[in-house]
Amino acid sequence: MDKYECTVCGYVYDPEQGDSEANIAPGTPFDKLPDDWQCPVCGAAKDEFEKVA
Repeated sequence: MDKYECTVCGYVYDPEQGDSEANIAPGTPFDKLPDDWQCPVCGAAKDEFEKVA
């Protein structure tokens, strides 16, 4: 699964870890995150993330 990086603060969403603070289960791909999900570090919107090569 692809990782995505916040272009604002550099946080990397790793689907294998999920986001426990937002009740996102491990194994959740980035494209399956809720549309209103935000970066847990800086609060940036989901559209501020880019796929990490």
